[in-house]
Amino acid sequence: MSNEGNENKGARTARTIFGIFMIIIYVGMGVLLLINFFKWESGPWEWLRWAGGILFIVYGFWRAYRQFKGIDRNIGD
Repeated sequence: MSNEGNENKGARTARTIFGIFMIIIYVGMGVLLLINFFKWESGPWEWLRWAGGILFIVYGFWRAYRQFKGIDRNIGD
């Protein structure tokens, strides 16, 4: 019985660490796209870089909100 509690605690810790890591990845990738870190040429598809950057940042903040509010903790328990 007590071993089950430890396994759940370990899984929650791993989910939390992975969630924070993914938040950093999404927001970071969005910022890199907005500042044109990858030196993509300007042209007719430049709007896609801007839209992608904004979407990555918005999704990163949405994921952070869900992570810190505990909305995702009910999944899989």
